[in-house]
Amino acid sequence: MQSRDQGPAFLVALGHSATHWIIGTFYVLLPFIKEDLGLSYAETGGLITLFHASSFVANAGSGLAVDVTGRRVLLQFLALVIGAAALAATSVFANLFWLYGVIVIVGITNNLWHPAAISYLSNRFPTSRGYALSVHALGASFGDTLAPLAAGALLVWMGWSSVASTHALPVLAVAAAILVLLGPGEKSAATKPHAKINRQDYWLGLKKMLKDRAVLGVAGMAGLRSMTQNGLLVFLPLYLANFLNVGPFLLGVGMMAMQASGLIAAPIAGVLSDRLGRRLIVLAGLGGTTVVIFVMPSIDQVYLFIITVGVLGFVLFAVRPVIHSWMMDLTPKQLGGSATSLLFGVQAGLSMSVPVVGGLIADQWGLPIVFYILALFGMAATVMTFLLPDSRSDRNESA
Repeated sequence: MQSRDQGPAFLVALGHSATHWIIGTFYVLLPFIKEDLGLSYAETGGLITLFHASSFVANAGSGLAVDVTGRRVLLQFLALVIGAAALAATSVFANLFWLYGVIVIVGITNNLWHPAAISYLSNRFPTSRGYALSVHALGASFGDTLAPLAAGALLVWMGWSSVASTHALPVLAVAAAILVLLGPGEKSAATKPHAKINRQDYWLGLKKMLKDRAVLGVAGMAGLRSMTQNGLLVFLPLYLANFLNVGPFLLGVGMMAMQASGLIAAPIAGVLSDRLGRRLIVLAGLGGTTVVIFVMPSIDQVYLFIITVGVLGFVLFAVRPVIHSWMMDLTPKQLGGSATSLLFGVQAGLSMSVPVVGGLIADQWGLPIVFYILALFGMAATVMTFLLPDSRSDRNESA
């Protein structure tokens, strides 16, 4: 990919940052929501379970909307605007009932973003798909890195509901930039990011895709990895706040450490997967993730724990763009949105039980036990990856 052609990839990555900025804000606010509303660990985890459940339900239409309309830029814009509006409204109704509504909307818009953005990049950069999607993942890590630090700093000065509404403003700015800069070229024949398919061919292609064992295998492996990742995003801030007794700013630094290392890992992993194949990179990342999580509960020194969290982020988030690329390798470009919906649907479906079940386990036996269970999910994903056939990024170039 020529450097002059990378502008759209980095702009879409910035939009991805915005989606993760929204949910990353909620992860940091969870301990303060728990304290303010008097929630148990299970009730607190239930908020994130609702996020995954709404994301799962949204899969019924998001992939179809992307592939049939081909309006990938417009759908990215709408995902950001609606998600930001829900976040901004938190300051008006700072109670548990309204939080349920906010989380549902954020889950729906988060799901809408990924099919539109990933298929857009996959179609626009077919010969450097791993790199383009690693830039997209870089955006996720960027948003996940900044959100905890910014939220942690603001929590020193204002309540959690005010922090949530303040964090909506950058999201709206990014949405406007995407619409203005990418919108006019959405129907350009030169870039073809608008590839679409008629409804009859769509359903035939979808049926064929759902019978592909490799596609289903990658989705299942991604789901197991997502259970590990999303469990960590819920229980790491709770562990830092309630087990290691850190304050809000240091809590934000700890969460930032995990995401910042992902900023470094994602492009390295994406480029290597284009050259060496997807499976090798995913195996290395998932294996490393499993080992690090097993070690974490034995560390009781705060700063050493935060350093370990940074190592965890490197191996955990390195594989995210590689998995996305792997799925795009296996499916026709006209079904890129639905393939992404399948991937994220399986991830959301498997992840939705982790926060609330993990909360119940933490209430009964303590937070460290949750980490050992998350490590087992990582181990299962590693084994499943080993059993999958490899794929190169040029497999479906002619598809």
